[in-house]
Amino acid sequence: MEEVIYVNTGEVKVAMGKAGLLAIAIGSCIVVAALDSKKKVGAMAHIMLPGRAPRQYLEKTKYAFDAIEKLLNLMLEAGSNPDDIEVCLVGAGNVLEKENDTICDANIESVTGILKEKNIPVKASVLGGTERKGVVLDTEAGSIFYTEGDEKEKILWQTSRQK
Repeated sequence: MEEVIYVNTGEVKVAMGKAGLLAIAIGSCIVVAALDSKKKVGAMAHIMLPGRAPRQYLEKTKYAFDAIEKLLNLMLEAGSNPDDIEVCLVGAGNVLEKENDTICDANIESVTGILKEKNIPVKASVLGGTERKGVVLDTEAGSIFYTEGDEKEKILWQTSRQK
């Protein structure tokens, strides 16, 4: 990767060619890492909350529905075909170890439900637990890596499509 684009909480960003995307310090949030390996287009949504943003809310991409919509639109604008978009999920960890925490499960249910409605299969995921996570999407290599806690980076998914 020649350029790394950081994706903070509530942001949705796209990368092409030799650029990559990075999200770190993921707790109860879910990061949707999407890749079109044929066009070498990647996008990442760092989702904080389940469902759809209230109408009056300005930062809509903190919410699952709005963030996934923006992610897909950015990929389509960059030339992706919807059938070529492959997705991985990272996050939803109860890092504060709260006994009655429901946000992680709500985020998982919301994100996976929206992707299922849109017929976008999840290729791999690292969800739950109590460790913070990080994710890197390398658009050129067609790879998605993750970290958990203080562990070294591991491969989550590698595209099988020919470059």
